[in-house]
Amino acid sequence: MKKSSSILINKKEISAIAIGGFDGMHYAHQKLFENLGTNGGIVSIESGFANLTPKSYRQEYSIYPIYYYELENIKHLSGHEFINLLKEEFPNLKKIVVGFDFCFGKNRENCIPQLKELFKGEVVVVEEIKIDNIAVHSRIIREYLKEGNIKFANRLLGKNYKIFGDQIKGQGLGSKSFVPTINLNIEDFLLPSEGVYATKTIIAEKSYNSVTFLGHRATTDGSYAVETHILGKTIKNNYRTVQVEFIDKIRDNQKFDSFEALKKQIEKDIEIANSILK
Repeated sequence: MKKSSSILINKKEISAIAIGGFDGMHYAHQKLFENLGTNGGIVSIESGFANLTPKSYRQEYSIYPIYYYELENIKHLSGHEFINLLKEEFPNLKKIVVGFDFCFGKNRENCIPQLKELFKGEVVVVEEIKIDNIAVHSRIIREYLKEGNIKFANRLLGKNYKIFGDQIKGQGLGSKSFVPTINLNIEDFLLPSEGVYATKTIIAEKSYNSVTFLGHRATTDGSYAVETHILGKTIKNNYRTVQVEFIDKIRDNQKFDSFEALKKQIEKDIEIANSILK
């Protein structure tokens, strides 16, 4: 679950900050945070487009307090005004850590050279980080997720991609005709491509091996659904927040000629998921 906002400490104690959007809190972001030291903090600029780790979900992936700034409220500031704002907010600030492509101020007119001119403390610039010659960027991770390439997306993230959802009532077909599933309503998070995935489902802080379907129910009512089946366990529907971690994709979504054919495929999916998650 998300860490409590109580991690936030007095801004006067912060001596180093990392600045960025930090959607995904991925491997390259973590490299920035490694430069913060003891009294570090994270300044997350909220653009409204974060869908890998939206809202305050970022806090789960850092030991440092995260301070959220709405882009809409600061985009009019000149570079000088932005740095002055940071110095006012963090009066003990001695170090700023940014990525190689960081720009700031009105119309993003200021970049690394101007940051070094305007801020009199230490400026640490983390160069572009690649894995298998692929640059680690949130936009690139999104593309791998949209393609269903979970394994490589997870490598770039440095962790398993995870979504949060509220449990909702489903069709009722699963427990009667197929296997029991927990149906989820997902908001804010980017969903991988339609299909069946080997996953970990976390309920009340406990993790279970699972197989998760997301996409249009082509064989039944055609509606879009996200539903997860716990492997080898019976979990009662308590309509609570559920987390799903994606490990690997098993297959694309497909339409079956009969319920029997779908049932047989589900059995195969469970067998494959068990093998992946062993």
